[in-house]
Amino acid sequence: MAKQQYKSAWFCSNCGNESSKWEGRCPACGEWNTMVEERVASAKTATRGNKGTLRLSAELSKPQKVSEIKPGAEERITLPSAELNRVLGGGLVPGSMVLVGGEPGIGKSTLVLQNILSIRKSTVLYVSGEESAMQLRMRADRIGRLSDNCFIVTETSLDNIFAHIDAINPGLLVIDSIQTIADDSLESSAGSVSQVRECASRLLAYAKQTNVPVILIGHITKEGSIAGPKVLEHIVDAVLRFEGDSHQMFRILRAIKNRFGSTSELGIYEMCQRGLREVTNPGDVLLGVGSEELSGAAIGIAMEGLRPFLIEVQALVSTAAYGTPQRSVTGFDSKRMNMLLAVLEKRVGFKLAQKDVFLNLAGGIKVNDPSLDLAVISAILSSNVDMIVPRTTCLTGEVGLSGEIRPVTRIEQRLTEAEKLGMETIIIPKNNLKGIDISARKINIVEVARVEEAFRTLFS
Repeated sequence: MAKQQYKSAWFCSNCGNESSKWEGRCPACGEWNTMVEERVASAKTATRGNKGTLRLSAELSKPQKVSEIKPGAEERITLPSAELNRVLGGGLVPGSMVLVGGEPGIGKSTLVLQNILSIRKSTVLYVSGEESAMQLRMRADRIGRLSDNCFIVTETSLDNIFAHIDAINPGLLVIDSIQTIADDSLESSAGSVSQVRECASRLLAYAKQTNVPVILIGHITKEGSIAGPKVLEHIVDAVLRFEGDSHQMFRILRAIKNRFGSTSELGIYEMCQRGLREVTNPGDVLLGVGSEELSGAAIGIAMEGLRPFLIEVQALVSTAAYGTPQRSVTGFDSKRMNMLLAVLEKRVGFKLAQKDVFLNLAGGIKVNDPSLDLAVISAILSSNVDMIVPRTTCLTGEVGLSGEIRPVTRIEQRLTEAEKLGMETIIIPKNNLKGIDISARKINIVEVARVEEAFRTLFS
């Protein structure tokens, strides 16, 4: 039998681009010093025999006219976690591949395991390349859920994994994690660019041909992106990121990519002794815990997807102790905060250039909704003048460079959420209620056109 020949190739660890020689800068993505050398087979066989990869069907698909394609919603597998179903767009689509990433110890494996242990209608195969079967059993005991439908196997060889798949024929496959799986036909080590790309491609082919959903758990880099080549995120159907501080209780699940739903949805969990608990009322988390009213705090309403959140914005403004004033932001865009500070100084006349400004969103959430602008500048001004914004008052509105307050979307949902959480007054942009009936609303609605009007309402 002839010995298989190998050659060396250079791959970009950021985007997966292949090159025949080393280059300081990747010609595809432009990143520096990302090219790594790997050994690859000079010729690959078209099929892999009986090593677990399904052969392609000989029957070719036929082109169809768009008008002849029958429309219909995708059938979805409803998971036990309502928050996870919301982020996925309504549930797990058969034949899809979902990638879940996050910091080490954040709870990725716990989230997946406690969901699959509650599935009773289909068989689940959980492949662990990092933890032993005993460790997973201990986690299942801590969660308090045991299942006869979930099979655990500790394996890192992709060919052996496909052998287990052929034996069990699961209805759902979980790989923990994709960076530990290796294809024996490749010379490179597990976690390399070629291994991650090849293993993900073969698992995707399996998912599409058998209509079995596959959940991949992935590592992230120190920059916060999914580890491995960028092509991994292109291969999968959905990329979910589990965020939060491992030293805090609350976790946030958000979709970075979703072919079957919105990427704006997010789910909130609380890490407890028995696993992750869904937070059905985020207002309890994001509005802080103290009942005492202090300056430097304002409550804003932001939208994440179709879901309104009341968030407590906390600010601290003090005279710069050292020559250069500090600007520290947690959970909000720092550049946008600097823009809002410039608006306060130029349009309203408050001198903040020589003062330290610290901004924080309660609950550890990160928000990009510009409708939180009005709450941010109100909290900053409240701390600067040491005057209290009432906790029964909430604000929403985007602030423009000229100091005007621009209308926001889904104002009816914001009003409903504010009423539900006991707010007595809400400050909104002027002309944001055109065509909306507010006669049945119990909350006091104040419309303002500029930031000066909002400040007079709050502090007069």
